[in-house]
Amino acid sequence: MPPLHPELRRIRYLPVPPVTRGTSGVMRWFTSRMRPGRVPADMTVRHRTVPGPAGAPPVEVWVYRPRSAPSTTPALLWVHGGGHLIGHPAQDERGSVGFARELGITVVAVRYRLAPRHPAPAGLEDVHAALEWMAASAGELGIDPGRIAVGGASAGGGLAAALALLCHDRGGPRPVFQLLVYPMLDDRTALRTDIDTANMYLWSPSANRYAWSALLGRPPGSEGVSPYAAPARREDLSGLPPAWIGVGTNDLFHDEDVAYARRLEEAGVPCALSIVPGAFHGFEVPFADTGVVRGFRRAQTDALRAALFPDA
Repeated sequence: MPPLHPELRRIRYLPVPPVTRGTSGVMRWFTSRMRPGRVPADMTVRHRTVPGPAGAPPVEVWVYRPRSAPSTTPALLWVHGGGHLIGHPAQDERGSVGFARELGITVVAVRYRLAPRHPAPAGLEDVHAALEWMAASAGELGIDPGRIAVGGASAGGGLAAALALLCHDRGGPRPVFQLLVYPMLDDRTALRTDIDTANMYLWSPSANRYAWSALLGRPPGSEGVSPYAAPARREDLSGLPPAWIGVGTNDLFHDEDVAYARRLEEAGVPCALSIVPGAFHGFEVPFADTGVVRGFRRAQTDALRAALFPDA
């Protein structure tokens, strides 16, 4: 495993609890009670409840929009991470506000059902319901339904990739771009025994095995796992929207993310791949103010700008 990036070495001194059924339950309880920060003066933030999938509860979304935005903007549907086990839109509020402010777009962050209480495909169906609502409510929201991107980090990146597959197959709203930040794509990574875990932080093989088991309701690597749960299981990636994938060399998901990017390209889907030397999974969270994170974030913003403002 490569050495840690110099700006990220302090992770060695931060406590990282193991991810188990018990600890994830406690973390889920805490994250479910997260509350937004103070609304910036230049932004509007609305919390909405929108229709959920057939037979399922409504879905909560948070809508971020610059006060100076024109009457119609492109939009990003953002999906939070948390291993499908924990998480809340509030954890990514800084990023949602940043995308909305820097790009002059509307960002819709979705709160979806979590495993193990709600295994796949519950979370994906919630995310799809949010996308359908965005397209159907485009006039009210002031967004261009033909310029909606989907994105997310970690499990959220996996859900964004799965959403692109679902939209391709099911019809309806079609995202123009997928922004996949160290996405969780392949349950079969949980079977690997050859991974060097030195300098690997925040997400371990044991955490990955538990998370996939909770999501799938059976052991990872089983036969017949749906690509809507593990997008890397999809054989034919043609016809999907262009993508950007970013991941660190010290991330457990590095190999599966690089493989997915290459397979997209081989299928004729443009995919930009950004690899950060010495970065571990989720490195943006504890070190948000470092230069390496600012550069990683700038790459995401530039990719969205090129996709949502192609004529600029």
